[in-house]
Amino acid sequence: MTDVLRRGRASLAFSFFAQGATFALLVTRIPAIQDRYGVSDALLPVFLAAVPILAGVGSVTTEQLVKRIRPSRLLRWSQPVVLLALLGAGAGGRIAELAVALGTFGLAVGALDASMNMLGVSLQRSYGRSIMLSFHAAYSLGGILGASLAWVGAHWHLALWVSYLPVVVVLLPATLVGSRWYVDGDPAPLGEEQGDGAGVVFKLLLPLCLVMTFAYIGDSTVSNWSAKYLKDVLGSSEQLATVPYNVYMVTTLLGRTIGDFGVRRFGAVAVVRLGTLVAAGGFAVVASAPGAWVGMLGFTLLGLGLCVLVPQTFAAAGRLFPGASDAAIARLNIFNYVGFLVGSPLVGALGDAWSYRGAMLVPMVLVLVTLVYARSFAAQPDRYGGGHERPRTADVGRGSNGL
Repeated sequence: MTDVLRRGRASLAFSFFAQGATFALLVTRIPAIQDRYGVSDALLPVFLAAVPILAGVGSVTTEQLVKRIRPSRLLRWSQPVVLLALLGAGAGGRIAELAVALGTFGLAVGALDASMNMLGVSLQRSYGRSIMLSFHAAYSLGGILGASLAWVGAHWHLALWVSYLPVVVVLLPATLVGSRWYVDGDPAPLGEEQGDGAGVVFKLLLPLCLVMTFAYIGDSTVSNWSAKYLKDVLGSSEQLATVPYNVYMVTTLLGRTIGDFGVRRFGAVAVVRLGTLVAAGGFAVVASAPGAWVGMLGFTLLGLGLCVLVPQTFAAAGRLFPGASDAAIARLNIFNYVGFLVGSPLVGALGDAWSYRGAMLVPMVLVLVTLVYARSFAAQPDRYGGGHERPRTADVGRGSNGL
């Protein structure tokens, strides 16, 4: 069974990697997609908002589907759909075709994100130790690769479908082959403390939902505003303004690579608290930076701090609802998209109405709220992870039925 777990972990990590590359290829080529289809500046936000909204719908649908279908099967077939939708977005010629491609991408990515994290949490339970951050590190690595390939395509003025086709040709069969080794873990017995009603479950899950939302508000702030902030506020060159997001992604990868060791040694609560303080410090440095290089330091701190919050939030949901982790993760995943949807417009509106330096303080305050809910990340004595580590086990089942 140990070999089964290892293969399951490797195949799931590759799935995270492939999704990181796919998502980066889409979001970093938005200007090229806009030019290809002639999407106006007024209409573009509608298209961009539709993707996370439909992804939320896909996540809600996944919660119901996993009652009948294993998460591994949902992941196996949603990932190819996401890849083909990416290719469709690059190969079409009419706005209606773009709408279909992005709509399909959104619905499928919601199912993909939810099912990936369901499998990650169940594998972590089977391992009996923190491995969740390693999966998200693979996602960050894929994002770096995807952004680099997007730069190559833009630099060489390649057509979108020419940039996307080799990636899809490689990743689609590779993910299908790798999906043979996905592992569905059996959920732990449903305990009385979890409650049996949706209202009780949501009340217990709410702190983690807020943390997820605020973490993604912080992440989307970096993704959407770091280049503009460095150039317009801190006076950097246009070339230097492209660097903060790459630095952010690299430090995110580094933080997630070592994060599991921190959880095993010091516990999830300590790691989350430290990450929160480092992220808040990053926003403070960005807001007060006298120049571009100090601003870069702030974005570096943001990557190191924010990177631990999302993986540990999913892991905490698995600990909080050991007998209903699939449903909890599907619901929690919705707030990923809420934060992504709210973050960019929030900072933009505050920047225009007030100042962009002041706007950076708002995600800082929201991230600091995580300190209030840090105890929600604690491993309970009667659940896996008590004492930060337990001997490796192989309680791998054939499927996970959620609630």
